Amino acid sequence: MKNIPFHTGRHFLQIPGPTNVPDRVLRAIAMPVIDHRGPEFSLLGQEIIAGMKRIFGTKENVVVYPSSGTGAWEASLVNTLSPGERVLMFETGHFATLWRQMAARLGLEVEFVPGDWRRGVDPALVEETLAGDHEHRFKAVAVVHNETSTGVRSRIAEIRAAIDRARHPALFLVDTISSLGSIDYRHDEWGVDVTVGGSQKGLMLPPGLGFNAISKKALAASKQARLPRSYWDWQAMIEASGAGFFPYTPATNLLFGLREAQKMLLEEEGLAAVFARHARHGEATRRAVKGWGLEILCAEPREYSNSLTAVLLPEGEDADRLRAVILEAFDMSLGTGLGKMKGRVFRIGHLGHFNDLMLAGTLAGVEMGLRLSGVPHRPGGVTAALEVLGAGVAAKPAAS
Repeated sequence: MKNIPFHTGRHFLQIPGPTNVPDRVLRAIAMPVIDHRGPEFSLLGQEIIAGMKRIFGTKENVVVYPSSGTGAWEASLVNTLSPGERVLMFETGHFATLWRQMAARLGLEVEFVPGDWRRGVDPALVEETLAGDHEHRFKAVAVVHNETSTGVRSRIAEIRAAIDRARHPALFLVDTISSLGSIDYRHDEWGVDVTVGGSQKGLMLPPGLGFNAISKKALAASKQARLPRSYWDWQAMIEASGAGFFPYTPATNLLFGLREAQKMLLEEEGLAAVFARHARHGEATRRAVKGWGLEILCAEPREYSNSLTAVLLPEGEDADRLRAVILEAFDMSLGTGLGKMKGRVFRIGHLGHFNDLMLAGTLAGVEMGLRLSGVPHRPGGVTAALEVLGAGVAAKPAAS
């Protein structure tokens, strides 16, 4: 077995999720287990549902599953659709591809619009496709808001407007697993029918909670949907959640952590400030990449992600080798390339419980790793990032 090098100091976990969990959230998770049928849990359940509604931007139902985001994907499909129904999906990256594969395995007919993994969903193409569907055979349009494998963000409000212009009744399903709590999102305002989320990224928790935000239209569709469901059934979840309970054993201690994370996001920093912080960190990271003379995988600036950046290495360079060098030399984990981007890109996560100094350290580790591994680049990317970070923090006057 190869010896693992000894490192002092903290490990830098800069993958795009699971993200760093704040100490206070970990302490909340370490609370003693309580009776999940008792009055204390009822209050906890009602509180965390109210908080999730604020984070999703909805006044409608939100359900919380003891699951990964993959489970929440499945819940969004099986509660709204019937065997053989058509779904319009888009190849924006690895996770969009996995969602499509799940839909097909569930017995749905998927039209999967090909893409180059460098751009988000084209609203004009959505409108054109739906406008040509005169018989309304498409029952749902499913889009990944922020593609974790590529750092590309699709424009959800514009896609909703495209569906409306086509006057098409399809349900609108959106995956926000790597954008929820990091990038501005508005379930009700943008007319989304089911929003999918997960706990392990912007919500600053370990993996283990999956979410669905559900419109009235989606809830009505669930009454007619015929895909098999039991564990994922919305109706049972909604009936129990009114009193703060679950139809089966919940992830009690993760819910303690979720309540603490909601306090941090909603009451202390505030969502507007959270989104502004992520935007600043996204811009600083992109300035660093450009300063190094490297290429951002996302080819459309208005679709840049503020929660992660995927960096495309020059032809002939191995991104996984670079990641291995950085891990061994500097004890920092970066995201690997997934699917057809494996070996071609590395991903820098800059989301969740994160601040300016952590980002500066992250980018310094990348720049040192580029040099150590011999990847052709220009020096100075960190300096370019620091100009953004420094400009974003107003100096406080000295105490008198």
